[in-house]
Amino acid sequence: MATPHIAANKGDIAETILLPGDPLRAKFIAETFLEDVVQFNATRNMFGYTGTYKGKKISVMGTGMGIPSIGIYSYELIHFYGVKNLIRVGSCGAFQKDLKLYDVILGIGASTNSNYAHQYNLPGTYSATASWELLSKAKKVADEKSIPVTVGNILSSDTFYSADETEVQRWAKMNVLAVEMEAYALYCNAAAAGVNALCILTVSDSIVNKEETTAEEREKSFTRMMEIALELA
Repeated sequence: MATPHIAANKGDIAETILLPGDPLRAKFIAETFLEDVVQFNATRNMFGYTGTYKGKKISVMGTGMGIPSIGIYSYELIHFYGVKNLIRVGSCGAFQKDLKLYDVILGIGASTNSNYAHQYNLPGTYSATASWELLSKAKKVADEKSIPVTVGNILSSDTFYSADETEVQRWAKMNVLAVEMEAYALYCNAAAAGVNALCILTVSDSIVNKEETTAEEREKSFTRMMEIALELA
């Protein structure tokens, strides 16, 4: 049955799904890496596809930008479509000088400046973390493929253009590796539902080294990240 945001039927979506922010990146992944592809969603132009990779059923769908957007899509995927493994594949801005463009990060945990976890009425600050099952498997795949990865804490920020000019240095001092805008909500939704989630990121720009990739490069060239993620089906 369709939800307000996903026009798919039960069974159209695999138990494992890749979640790029950009719907055009979802289209590129489906057309480049998957076989026997069927599109299951175009509502709000948030493209979603299901196909096979090395004979295993896997889906891919865009989530849009920000915690509220991925919060909606991941919740519906989990609770209405039975998705068990949700893998965000996205770009990030590096906070640490030793991280270079195209480096791959596995987000073991996500810090945030969001109030997303307020809904759970917890008596403290919730630390949102990846599923160990997916994280350990992703690291093993990366090692087997000789793909260097950095494993650590990332920041899911509600603000892309921040009025606080000192925040990068303060997060970096706490050894936060990079900033993106979605993982915290994904990790919260997965934890609350008892399913698995992981955020795999490619460095698209370095905030400290003042380097950046183009929009087309972000859409089509982050292939090492995909090599890891697709093996998790």
